[in-house]
Amino acid sequence: MISPKKGGADMTRPFSQLTVTDKAARSLRQGHPWVFAGEVLTEGDPCPDGEIVDVYTKKGRWQGAGFYNSHSQIRVRILSRNTNDRMDEAFFARRIGYALAYRAHVMGRDFDNCRLIFGEADGFPGWTVDRFGDVLVSEVLCLGIHQRREMLYAQLRSQLEKLGVQIRVVYERSESALREKEGLERFKGAYAAPGLDAEPDGHVEICENGIFYDVDYVNGQKTGFFLDQKYNRAAAARLAAGRNVLDCFTHTGAFALNCAAAGAAKVTAVDVSAEALLQAEKNARRNGLSDRIGFVKADVFDYLTQLARDRGERFDYIVLDPPAFTKSGATVESARRGYREINRRAMQLLPRGGYLATCSCSHFMTPELFRAMLSDAAGDAGVSLRQIEERRQSPDHPILWGVPETEYLKFWLFQVV
Repeated sequence: MISPKKGGADMTRPFSQLTVTDKAARSLRQGHPWVFAGEVLTEGDPCPDGEIVDVYTKKGRWQGAGFYNSHSQIRVRILSRNTNDRMDEAFFARRIGYALAYRAHVMGRDFDNCRLIFGEADGFPGWTVDRFGDVLVSEVLCLGIHQRREMLYAQLRSQLEKLGVQIRVVYERSESALREKEGLERFKGAYAAPGLDAEPDGHVEICENGIFYDVDYVNGQKTGFFLDQKYNRAAAARLAAGRNVLDCFTHTGAFALNCAAAGAAKVTAVDVSAEALLQAEKNARRNGLSDRIGFVKADVFDYLTQLARDRGERFDYIVLDPPAFTKSGATVESARRGYREINRRAMQLLPRGGYLATCSCSHFMTPELFRAMLSDAAGDAGVSLRQIEERRQSPDHPILWGVPETEYLKFWLFQVV
């Protein structure tokens, strides 16, 4: 078919077409890759869900091509803004090659354990892949990616093999409720293909910052381990020598272990999950740090309140690494109150000269909102904060400008003065 013009040149395109509102066109020009259902004005020939559609402005200017899904509020997820791209296997192979080359370069020796694919930031909407040595853990939240999994996994394994990496397991953790909004069922299980272990035991050992961890990639949270805090944990550990550290929301003990290994006098690790604490204790034993870390099963809010009320053990370094308090814009204010309260309590417990590491992993709690919350919490606590560092997620989770959803982790180090 002959499509409308882009930049004065006719383009012959094999894909279905739709036109979008001026608002959507502005967003696309600014780099955002989503077209929402309410932004679609007209559709041409029917496009099968999961296939490629061309997106045009009302004036007939081509804006890009992407995955179409009539079941989703995100009607189109843009894949390419280059008219030469054919969206065939060679196209996806190049994208995987770019993603791997980027990680190999910026992560160096940490390429062994890192995020290989980070959704829209790598041009793969709704697809996440974490590498733990010879294990890949994948999450698919996009129908178009789901329909191409066999080809994508084959390409990923083939290109890793060229880099000297032999993959033993590909395991899918596609369990999010967001799958249902794409018309997909939730799924968890090993991907079966020649050369892959179809019935893995679900555990793999990794080494990060010199600390060994047993990763439960079948039953652990998300993909089994939070790789995005890799360098933030190292930054936090640099302040830990000689300190009495309280690690709140410890999960499987990563901040606690880094601080103990860096010479903390004592570390207390708190989490509400008994299963997570069992894994954390296992990791402490593996690293010979059991004698320096104590584990407490408790709700962190209640635990901090009890410490203040009973005037119990004194800590001079507190780490706050909570789960996301909000996963939608509708609950941001409630989340802000939660973050403010937990940070206020921590600041009040710390002595003058004590240290605080605090973070949020929610995209909706923007850096500006989180900074303002910390200022309010410090005012409530009657303290001042001396900033040491402001950090984000590790670079294997790259932030793509124009796509604010890719910037989600905020991490601050302070001294309370």
